Amino acid sequence: MEIGLLSILGFGFVLGIKHAIEPDHVIAVSTIASQSKKLLRSSLAGVFWGIGHTATLFIIGIVLILMKGEIPEKWAMSLEFLVGIMLVYLGITTILSFKNIHLHKHEQNGELHKHLHSHEHSGTHEHHHQHKKVSYLKSMLIGLVHGLAGSGAMIVLTMSSVKSPWEAAVYILIFGAGTVIGMLFFTTLIGIPFVFSAKKFSLNRTLTQVTGLISTVFGIYYMYNLGVTEGLFKLWIQ
Repeated sequence: MEIGLLSILGFGFVLGIKHAIEPDHVIAVSTIASQSKKLLRSSLAGVFWGIGHTATLFIIGIVLILMKGEIPEKWAMSLEFLVGIMLVYLGITTILSFKNIHLHKHEQNGELHKHLHSHEHSGTHEHHHQHKKVSYLKSMLIGLVHGLAGSGAMIVLTMSSVKSPWEAAVYILIFGAGTVIGMLFFTTLIGIPFVFSAKKFSLNRTLTQVTGLISTVFGIYYMYNLGVTEGLFKLWIQ
């Protein structure tokens, strides 16, 4: 493999890491990490996001490169708008995640015990004991949506860097590896305050709901910026 191509691939890896920490990516995955009480689960949420993101970029990118096509501006911006909708949805569901959870205290053998209880409409009474599984499938789906939204820019970037479809495939995979590493690192960092506050119900609830609020507000801003500032709404009515 030529030195020039190796340099390009190395640059692609660095760009992948940088791409992973874009605000909409970090905010979306933060809503997942906030639901975890174990650091490993928080870290793996980032890994699955990266897998979903890379899979979409790779499949769409290679198909369009082989067909020598491109995504129309209207469709590319509409896919970006979908990210805003997703951020609002993730934010609202994160804010409401404590709706049916209550802190229960009881004394046993002279010691005070604290448990989280979930009172569902079905009448079931479930002891959470501070454990909520992170949905890796949900993380992957978030990554898929982000991959769809970024596929147009990825094709332009790839074709400006490489000369053939096989080089493009390698470049996208290396770029994807960078996003996985970048998101793994940042979801680990993001997960730390939620893990350490896991036994402090009020603090953990506050951190989680602030995360949800940030996601909701940013999602609304994201949609406004695309629709009004960048003119997507005008494209829709043309």
